[in-house]
Amino acid sequence: MMSLSKNFILLSGLAILGSACSLMPAEKMTEKRLGLKPTSFSELPEWSQDNHHEALATFAVSCARILKGNPDKDFGLGTSYGDWQSVCATIPTIPPQQAKTYFEEYFTPYIVTDNGKDIGLLTGYYEASLRGNLTKTNLYQTPLLARPDDLVMVNLGDFSPDLKGKKISGRVKDGTLKPYESRADIETGKLLQSKPICWVDSAVDAFFLHIQGSGIVTLPDGKTMRVGYDGQNGHPYTAIGKVLIEQGELQKGNVTMQSIRGWLSDNPAKATKMMQENKSYIFFKRLDTTGPVGGEGVILTPERSLAVDHIIWPYGVPMFLNATHPDKAQTINRLMVAQDTGGAIKGAVRGDYFWGYGDTAAHHAGLMQSQGKLWVLLPNKVTK
Repeated sequence: MMSLSKNFILLSGLAILGSACSLMPAEKMTEKRLGLKPTSFSELPEWSQDNHHEALATFAVSCARILKGNPDKDFGLGTSYGDWQSVCATIPTIPPQQAKTYFEEYFTPYIVTDNGKDIGLLTGYYEASLRGNLTKTNLYQTPLLARPDDLVMVNLGDFSPDLKGKKISGRVKDGTLKPYESRADIETGKLLQSKPICWVDSAVDAFFLHIQGSGIVTLPDGKTMRVGYDGQNGHPYTAIGKVLIEQGELQKGNVTMQSIRGWLSDNPAKATKMMQENKSYIFFKRLDTTGPVGGEGVILTPERSLAVDHIIWPYGVPMFLNATHPDKAQTINRLMVAQDTGGAIKGAVRGDYFWGYGDTAAHHAGLMQSQGKLWVLLPNKVTK
């Protein structure tokens, strides 16, 4: 929905074009980083207590896309679309009370490791809430920009399998792809090709919308409009929380969305420059959907959709998550589906938990900095 914004891993155009020969091939990189060891469902914490029908309904959303693919096409993880289509095709025949049995019959869980480590960082994101207007006024000053006509987004995997999952963005000038404007350039008016889809009353809210990737804008008459990711300027994502730590403004271990918002609010004279430390800029479109749309192109399900590193993980794979809950009083143990990605999501044991919309979702997402484990479910016919 970059994830939403955390939504795509887009690298600087000139950097990657100039050093493509030195990049590690995607397959070799995956082999080095990703480890999969088969285990059993009895090893998954609180597996029997999960709402398996809810998880199956989320998986079915991805299956609707998977079933349209060429059966012989590579799906990833040593599987073909045909492997997944065989398990997807049975879902309509599964009654709710048999969802747990379905997963146990058709899949094998594999514990995931990254360079031999099975513990990784699990964070959260949400669908943002903003106040806006269709025209600029004294109150509504910050634009949410539509994707410019001259923005070119390139999937380098279309040109070389060694670059699978790598993407760049830019503008074609004199027959050459050139870097696009940075956040600072865009916010100071140096980008003239893009038009606002609306204006919001908070630059900070807009900034966090760029990180979350989708949101709902409430207009003055009470009507709402959903907006979602529609492109990125190609500059790498920089977490300003890390910058605030480096500059001594925040203490390591105390950086959350809430603490960052607090600093931006308390330091309005420095806020704009600090937000521009993140050169990545997201463009939006209006969505006529019942929910936010993730990188897979499907509507996300709160607390069931997971944003992952798409260079490593194909969209649509079921993944069981074990992590500390943001309120520290409980543990999250549930079956998720990889349906989104994001610029900050890098590594095999790394995920971004979609909490949904509303104050509670924003609260949990902002606090979630959990250590946890991931298991991936692969069709039984596949041998790793």
